[in-house]
Amino acid sequence: MLTVFDLVVFFFFALAQWRISRIWRERADRWPADRRTAARWGIRIFNTLLFVGCLFTFSDWMARLGWTGTAISVSGAVALFYCLTATGALIIHEVSRWLARQVGGHTDSGRRRLIHTAGTALMAAPFAAVGYGMFIERLDLRVREIDVPLGGLPPDLQGLSILQLSDIHLSAFLSEAELTRVVDAALEFKPNLTVITGDLISGSHDPLDACIRQLARLKADAGVFGCMGNHERYARVENYTAQAARRVGIEFLRHRSRPLRFGQSALNLVGVDYQSLAGKQQYLRGADRLVVPGALNVLLSHNPDVFPVAVRQGYNFVIAGHTHGGQVTVEILDRSINAARFFTPYVYGIYRQGGAAAYVTRGIGTIVVPARFGAPPEITLLRLQKA
Repeated sequence: MLTVFDLVVFFFFALAQWRISRIWRERADRWPADRRTAARWGIRIFNTLLFVGCLFTFSDWMARLGWTGTAISVSGAVALFYCLTATGALIIHEVSRWLARQVGGHTDSGRRRLIHTAGTALMAAPFAAVGYGMFIERLDLRVREIDVPLGGLPPDLQGLSILQLSDIHLSAFLSEAELTRVVDAALEFKPNLTVITGDLISGSHDPLDACIRQLARLKADAGVFGCMGNHERYARVENYTAQAARRVGIEFLRHRSRPLRFGQSALNLVGVDYQSLAGKQQYLRGADRLVVPGALNVLLSHNPDVFPVAVRQGYNFVIAGHTHGGQVTVEILDRSINAARFFTPYVYGIYRQGGAAAYVTRGIGTIVVPARFGAPPEITLLRLQKA
């Protein structure tokens, strides 16, 4: 789905690339005629390839067209990497030029050279930031233990532990070896219940069987359960995922419930398929019939945006993912700025409404570009507590 946010971002990138292309052409105009012509054609070809690469970043469109695989993913990531870094470098370049003009001729040449040198050095900052996100923070797995306060929690569910994995995206940007390390870390816990909240892979050509094989190693007293994400839908593998996972002891709940007992208390675990942001009027349609009076009703939903609807239907706790915690997020004046906030208020962490709660994880993998900034991957252990 193409959004206003997408249009604004790509318009900004296009404007930046137009300015960069002008700078390139101005420099090429100083060359001899034959080299100048070749340079102009090179700029046109580069911009065409960049445009195509940017189209490849729309993973849902690509999946629906059947255009998936490593080449598509890498091409899109390279294009977006270029757009992010080149736009940042251009902004620094233009600001340094403006400062140099402001100091004018009344400032000695040494100060002007200092401004020029500082601007040139700062132009490397966007490349360093994206490199950090790709090679360091993307792999900086965190293990979070979170107490979740719930109103009216039955005594036998006090302290119940739920291990959550989400948004694995086993693909060109996350290897099976890296997923193995994630599962190894998860095995350090002995949870009462383990849940997987969608997006095992990114596209139809990704190694879904390898992902399920690794997830089969997960253990929990009451079992391992899951719900489908949007990328299972885009890749048209929802049915296959459910069948393959069932064979290794993982039960994906597709608009179904599973009653669980802990001592004298009942926990009603419900899972729904991906609830599309485009269909808000249809959120959790029919899921109210899966609520069990007197039990603690826990909903697995890949999309966290359903939280208010779930509370109205009688759910006590919603466990979700989808946002990657913003994936690239910056703190400004104690507020997190990231793309996910343009789509949902439920980006990361615990949210409460009355006696109910929701937890949204940052997940494991990445999408579009293999980088995280301000939102490292996480495994989460949720402990239920009486509010």
